[in-house]
Amino acid sequence: MNSWKKIVWPAVLIGVFLIILFILAKPAEKGAAPAGSNALTASLINLTAPEKSFDFGSISMAAGKVSHSFKIKNSGAEPINISKIYTSCMCTTASLMTVEGQTPFFGMPGHGFAPKINRLIKAGEEAIIEVIFDPAAHGPAGVGPISRAVYLESGEETPFEIGFSAVVIP
Repeated sequence: MNSWKKIVWPAVLIGVFLIILFILAKPAEKGAAPAGSNALTASLINLTAPEKSFDFGSISMAAGKVSHSFKIKNSGAEPINISKIYTSCMCTTASLMTVEGQTPFFGMPGHGFAPKINRLIKAGEEAIIEVIFDPAAHGPAGVGPISRAVYLESGEETPFEIGFSAVVIP
């Protein structure tokens, strides 16, 4: 009986922990506005960027990480709620800086916990997407031409995408 308790209690605790994680990770209901935002928000189609792609040119693995900042602007008449930011590859991380401050750096979905960020970009307001690329992340097999993307999401619509390219050398 005592050995049975040693097996069941940890299993029950793990089950409760997983249920709590599932509840916390559950996406917001469709149409629900994030806390502290206006109920009306504009579409991502109102996001503009003077530069939607950047070419790092030739970069060395040995030289370490490189970064680039992309400016974006809400050209619409309503605020845009950015709910998520993520990247196309584990070698890339990105952060969104708005008037509310800078978010943590997030990477590729499935390679770490990526909570909803719920950042408003008001009409006419600008923000910055800071992107960091680690050319050594894929090891020696990662040399040659690369292209990566960063995505911003707002609800159910198609994500806003910016990207970069480079030629990785040893």
